[in-house]
Amino acid sequence: MTVEIGVILPTSTPDPSRPILGDVRDSARYAEELGLDSVWSTDHLIASAPMLDSSTVLATAAAVTERITIGFNVMLLALRPAAWAAKQVGTLQLLSGNRLVLGIGTGNPAHGDAGWRAAGVEFADRGRLTDEALAVLPDLIAGQPTKLADGNEVTLAPAAVIPPIFIGGNGPRAFRRAARYGDGWATIAQSPDEIRTSLATINNLAAEYGRPPLRATVVAPQPDTPLAAYEEAGVQRVILAPTGDWRRDYEQAAALKS
Repeated sequence: MTVEIGVILPTSTPDPSRPILGDVRDSARYAEELGLDSVWSTDHLIASAPMLDSSTVLATAAAVTERITIGFNVMLLALRPAAWAAKQVGTLQLLSGNRLVLGIGTGNPAHGDAGWRAAGVEFADRGRLTDEALAVLPDLIAGQPTKLADGNEVTLAPAAVIPPIFIGGNGPRAFRRAARYGDGWATIAQSPDEIRTSLATINNLAAEYGRPPLRATVVAPQPDTPLAAYEEAGVQRVILAPTGDWRRDYEQAAALKS
């Protein structure tokens, strides 16, 4: 079985009435001790429930672990100037010893637009800004001279290894974004059949761009579906959704690997 199993650090919640804010150090260490493959942080400025800053969370997780992958699931790239986002990503790569995976998304409308307004970004512009940033992000991280969307040319230092990038979202624009810029694609709670169908569309688009086929990351509740079915559908990684008890969640995730 080659499907990786990840868990979400206790830094936010999908249920505003039940905030999940736990010890990032203890949870990251425990995930690594259990043999899990990855730990993840969600990202938002102002969400529908309390949420910690994702870059700080992942830096903390990296500092107390040695092996486990750390990742954004997903970074809202358009909330930040592209160069600043690249600086955060490159720094995390260097601090973690190249253990970062970068998920990119445009945000769940359920959180509203308060965070976008607070960052000085029009909610309606988030897709365009995400595409503009993705076009320059790899070169910025790699320390290459890069012309930004406003025409300004910058070079960031120190350079870092470009992390694997996956793109989240289920709409046509997200599919095309994944095909054009992503090393993978991410979705939430889709069945293996749904994932297979979506990947077929994305990979047809990727072929148009002359890019290789993508595999999927899926955030799922404790799955009743055998991992083999996900693997056959093209899934690289399953991330278990939080229930409110991170220690129990992590132990259940580890049981899937045994």
